[in-house]
Amino acid sequence: MKWFRLGLISVVLLFGAGCMVGPDYSKPSVPMTAAYKEDQGWKLARPLDHIPRGKWWEIFGDAQLNALEEQVSEANQNVKVAEARFRQARALIGFFRAGLFPLVTAGASASSLRNSPNRLNGSAFGGASSRDFLLTGDVSYEIDLWGRIRRSVTSARDEAQATAADLETARLSLQAELAFDYFELRSADAQQQLLNDTVKAFDEALQLTIRRFEGGAAPKSDVAQAQTQLETTQVQATDIAVQRAQFEHAIATLIGKPPADFSLPPAPLDLQPPDIPVGLPSELLERRPDIAAAERRVAEANEQIGIAKAAFFPTVTLNALFGFESSSIRNFAGWQSFLWAVGSSVAQTIFDAGRRRATSEAALANYDATVASYRQATLDAFQQVEDNLAALRILEQETQQQARAVLSARESLQLFTNRYKGGVDTYLQVITAQTTALANERNQVDIMRRRMDASVLLVKALGGGWNVADLPQL
Repeated sequence: MKWFRLGLISVVLLFGAGCMVGPDYSKPSVPMTAAYKEDQGWKLARPLDHIPRGKWWEIFGDAQLNALEEQVSEANQNVKVAEARFRQARALIGFFRAGLFPLVTAGASASSLRNSPNRLNGSAFGGASSRDFLLTGDVSYEIDLWGRIRRSVTSARDEAQATAADLETARLSLQAELAFDYFELRSADAQQQLLNDTVKAFDEALQLTIRRFEGGAAPKSDVAQAQTQLETTQVQATDIAVQRAQFEHAIATLIGKPPADFSLPPAPLDLQPPDIPVGLPSELLERRPDIAAAERRVAEANEQIGIAKAAFFPTVTLNALFGFESSSIRNFAGWQSFLWAVGSSVAQTIFDAGRRRATSEAALANYDATVASYRQATLDAFQQVEDNLAALRILEQETQQQARAVLSARESLQLFTNRYKGGVDTYLQVITAQTTALANERNQVDIMRRRMDASVLLVKALGGGWNVADLPQL
């Protein structure tokens, strides 16, 4: 009989290890294309072409940017928040995994009781006293027949992996934001340098008109026009300082410093956008941490469906109690004081007014929502890559066109200045040529800024060198 009971328990345990209700997980399909629409004429990736893993910003070749980027992961508070969320999710795996093992508790008690002499009048127990010493251990184990506990562990593991991907998404976003702000600041430095040089040139032009006026070769209106042009440009040069200060403050915050404790010396933007291999659209699913997080949450939602379905089946629990009990401390640990009890229980909810069904329907709806979020994240990623590929391709053409426009504007300004000196044209033509030349030169700097920004955003859209293989195996 004893061996029969042990065999029966073994069969139940083996059955429980293999039975699991609910759907098996399969990765949902997503919208896919064979190639990017906007990569026509773009640099094709070769086997050795890749974005540096981790330190992707090094492709820009700026030592100051490299030094700043190294500080983001260590000092930025938003990264610390995301890292703490990951540690929290990882700890929950252990919480749910504990359900796969028996729960063992222990307890001890000591009591002394004196009965009232008036209790049970005439009884031999009247006025008697008693003592009781008790030490027990309790073992309780839920047999995971339907996979509820195992699915809870898997669900927690999926959430922890999603949170790890969230951490990488936060880190990548902040690194990209830092690079973006850095190039905006350097562009402001370039604009500042251009405007300062222009102010000097306009001041020289003003002195020319003053000399011509004093010599009777030019009217007073020429001096007024030159003075207005100079002061207008000075205002523009001063206004650039506002933008630069704001970007410098943003960079300080990103690296975890108060703006008052941080400054960057001026250095005009003098970089060329790097060649960035984009790979194939199918590879994007493996390179974006936000897409990986969305997919892991689909897997988590799938496990929640199984957990909800397991609630429709009985819960089987094995229990055991053992310990020592005696009325005297002297023979408390003796064999005669030993006690034990074993048993099992089966619990099945008969009526819950639709609670389990509602929970199951909610789990199914949540799964559908996570699938839609996963697919939308993929579409958004494709759009971001396409947007920045188009921006870089078109801005490269615009750079060449703008360079020719700058040369023409400078030549025109020189010609009108010479004609004015010779008394052929009025100063109005010089003013017009100055305005046109300055606008083209500022636009040239702005196009370079946009190209650098698009490069940063393309790297971010491609995942910054991250790969789904980097997810922790928990």
